[in-house]
Amino acid sequence: MSRLSAIQPAEATGAAAEVFAKIRKAVGKVPNAYATIGTHSPEGLASILGVEAVLAAGSLTKADIEAIKLAVSEVAGCDYCVAAHTLAGKFAGLSPEAMKQIRAGDATGDAKRDALVRFVRALVRTHGTVPQSEVNAVKEAGYTERQIVETALAIASITFTNLVNRVNDTTLDFPAVE
Repeated sequence: MSRLSAIQPAEATGAAAEVFAKIRKAVGKVPNAYATIGTHSPEGLASILGVEAVLAAGSLTKADIEAIKLAVSEVAGCDYCVAAHTLAGKFAGLSPEAMKQIRAGDATGDAKRDALVRFVRALVRTHGTVPQSEVNAVKEAGYTERQIVETALAIASITFTNLVNRVNDTTLDFPAVE
């Protein structure tokens, strides 16, 4: 059960109503996580949505972005984001088996994406400067320096929602993932 209050999106006013209307237009509903964030910081929610727009216009594929978000959410233990990005991953073309393997840190058979997931997991599980070998491996797999920076941006974005959902224990409104 959620720990933080959230207004019903239809009852929102001001900045929250504006951002909720944009979300509803784009995806048909306001997910519980966004309702919570927007209730308390509509500007913060708008900022995260802006980051998502930058990522969508960037050079990473949708499947790569969802792989990043799944890997980070699994490491963080955010059941809400794992559920949300498993559904989004399906729409981005990731198979259910590949998503299980990404979450577990296992090879999927896609060597390039596997290198990206290894890099992401190394980045979020370690402290201090990432070893040069990790940077070299993701570059050797075919990712550009721009994509490495965009990967860090995707990690920053999903980390914010992971943190809010872990504090809130946000009620799932996506299919649960086992």
